[in-house]
Amino acid sequence: MVCILIIDDSAFQRKIIASVLTGENHTVITATNGHEGLRKAVQEKPELIITDLLMPEMDGCTFLSEVKKAGLSIPVIILTSDVQKVTRDRCLALGASGVLNKPVNRDALLELIHAALSGRVT
Repeated sequence: MVCILIIDDSAFQRKIIASVLTGENHTVITATNGHEGLRKAVQEKPELIITDLLMPEMDGCTFLSEVKKAGLSIPVIILTSDVQKVTRDRCLALGASGVLNKPVNRDALLELIHAALSGRVT
């Protein structure tokens, strides 16, 4: 069982992703924005973080930078509805373990989680 932090400003998206993860027997922590997510990442030390890219206050790219500044070595998966290659490349350059497009496909999400926990970047 893995502890996973989900950060998304959409309650619907948090609920959908949490449902998939709890169905796989993972423990889920949620946050509504990047600031709250960063605080929970520091306090709770999850084994993986899944975050939305476009959020108010702190977007996913800024979150990736802040995770690095805080010295956290937690794999981060970015979820986005922005399908541009430049966005994906930017996230990976900032340290994301993977980028997945919304709407999230259950099997693709679980595969990316497995890869991130195994230390593979996709």
